[in-house]
Amino acid sequence: MPKFLIQASYTSEGTKGLLREGASGRRAAVEQVVSGLGGKVEAMYFAFGRDDLILIIDFPDPVSMAAASLAVKASGALDTRATPLLTVDEIDEAARRQVAFRAPGAQGG
Repeated sequence: MPKFLIQASYTSEGTKGLLREGASGRRAAVEQVVSGLGGKVEAMYFAFGRDDLILIIDFPDPVSMAAASLAVKASGALDTRATPLLTVDEIDEAARRQVAFRAPGAQGG
């Protein structure tokens, strides 16, 4: 199952909701969304600094991740970034694939 790193920052309205519900209330809401799309929350941490929330989530496919992202962003409660995570084996496979690429300005032959 594809794995994603989610980094999120609460808006002021989102922070008010967090204060009302507490972290456990938000965890339950996240798990409901993710499991409803066939996924699983591997890890969820609250932080401070640039990001307020860090998640590692497994989804069955990238479309499920996009659906969750659209719903969350439409709420206006969070600003999020999703990063696909790849295993060591997946990067090894990618490194073995031949890719024809010419850098801009390089002489091609």
